[in-house]
Amino acid sequence: MKLPPSLVAPPLYALYNAWCATLRYDVAGRDAVDALWHGRTPMVFALWHDELFPLMHVRRDLEIVTVVSQSRDGEYLAQVLQRLGLRTARGSSSRGGVKALISAARQMRKEGLCGCVTVDGPRGPRHKVKPGAIFLAQRAQAPIVPMRIFMERAKVFERAWDRFQLPLPFSRVRVVFGEPYRLPDTVDAASPMEGEEGGQSAEATLAAACADLEARLERLR
Repeated sequence: MKLPPSLVAPPLYALYNAWCATLRYDVAGRDAVDALWHGRTPMVFALWHDELFPLMHVRRDLEIVTVVSQSRDGEYLAQVLQRLGLRTARGSSSRGGVKALISAARQMRKEGLCGCVTVDGPRGPRHKVKPGAIFLAQRAQAPIVPMRIFMERAKVFERAWDRFQLPLPFSRVRVVFGEPYRLPDTVDAASPMEGEEGGQSAEATLAAACADLEARLERLR
């Protein structure tokens, strides 16, 4: 029998903070992000699912909304993220995903928040960009910021679909922010994400936008 999220979230939050406090961080490319944020420009941060763990500890003053699964396990995560100061929009690719992205985009526009998307989640394929970040950036009229997190020493969960990485205590973590960029006006993520008939042209431009983001992520070092 699982314990209720309200009981599990506080110790998980404390453990996460204690774990991340042992890590040594190097951050690159943050200046462009800070310049946009100080100008109150919302952004969509796009990263791989397996590199997610240390992210929240380096967000500083960024105000972020992120999509979290509607499952019971997602409720545990949502409560921990909320304790870390994040907003959440609930949904996944199989349950309410588009609705959650629309909710996140609305919060970004109305409250000036940034969005965060693990672009190959929630179930892969690993390191293959799905349209979620493209859809969110288009709806929120926000630039995309590719980012990578490289862990010097980590426990890799080989059986997980994403080969999730858990940085070992006291190891070094390098966080790299890519150059923020805006989507071309020709990109229309609405039809393919919502299941409408967008035509081959719309699908092609969306696929090109996903491929471009994937290439930008892979170039970060």
